Amino acid sequence: MKRGLDTWVMIAWSVAAVAAGVVVWYITKERFEFAQPKFLWAALLLVPVIALYWWREQRRGSSSRLSVLARHVPDRIRVRAILRPLPFAAAITGCCLLLIALARPQSHDSEENIHREGIDIMVALDISASMLAKDLRPDRLEASKRVAMDFIDGRPNDRIGLVVYEGEAFTQCPLTTDHRVLKELFSNARSGLIERGTAVGMGLATALNRLRESTAKSKVVILLTDGVNNTGAVQPIDAGIIAEKLGIRVYTIGVGTRGKALSPVALYPNGQYKFDYVDVDLDEATLQKIATTTGGQYFRATDEVKLRDIYKEIDRMEKTRFEVQQFSFKVEEFHDLLMWGSILLLAGFVLDRTLLRGMA
Repeated sequence: MKRGLDTWVMIAWSVAAVAAGVVVWYITKERFEFAQPKFLWAALLLVPVIALYWWREQRRGSSSRLSVLARHVPDRIRVRAILRPLPFAAAITGCCLLLIALARPQSHDSEENIHREGIDIMVALDISASMLAKDLRPDRLEASKRVAMDFIDGRPNDRIGLVVYEGEAFTQCPLTTDHRVLKELFSNARSGLIERGTAVGMGLATALNRLRESTAKSKVVILLTDGVNNTGAVQPIDAGIIAEKLGIRVYTIGVGTRGKALSPVALYPNGQYKFDYVDVDLDEATLQKIATTTGGQYFRATDEVKLRDIYKEIDRMEKTRFEVQQFSFKVEEFHDLLMWGSILLLAGFVLDRTLLRGMA
């Protein structure tokens, strides 16, 4: 009976020692990478070591004899006998930790040095009454605002501003990276804020003035209109020449279907517009010349799908540039495993030679 109990005690301690090693290996594997994983195969050598220990203990147990006096030894001797395999189990666990340490677990650390070369973009938006025409849904102005705000969402690293113009022009939002505020001001832009008319030249000139002091290496104006310049102190062509001298590219967008469109033709006393079908009058030649002079491009948006495609094309041509330098280095993480493995080996040796010496 005693021999059977001793066998189960040895098995339990051996399994516990191996299980502890496996748990430490699994945790280490999940957290780190091994530089020399081949050393882990050496753990297979522990199997014959454990088997040899069992065989030796069995032989020693079978050759031992209990004296009559031993039958009267207190139960605490049995407790100490149960602890007899503890030094061996500590040694096995210590060996497992040392083998894991030899495999050199390493953690990764990295740094990134990112240099952004952003683009300053001013949107000059026509908000004249003709932008309420219904050839885009729900009208030209709302469709233009909606597509422009989607464009803003796709350029989080750029400073963007907004100029609106009718008979005059004013800055609705200066250049900013706070795109949430910018989009709110886009939403608030509406026709009738200033005197009537279409001052395309003034709208472009105001946008250029906002970019004049910019230190960005790339400066862009997106000029959107649906009509012909009919007021203002600055002619569109002259504003284009100024843009060329300032090194500012101008992308021009003409909005409106070809032919006739349901447009406002009169204003009732109650402030509501009267709508009727009228010919779409768009000065494409001037917009084309401004774009060519400044190194930009002219686009015609006859519907919202085309307008979205235009903004996507501008987004593709005006990409924010990034320079990324990555630094990666590895940190050795075997020190704790080496320390605890050595401690367990030493503890097993001391216990075997002192407190549990010669126990059966």
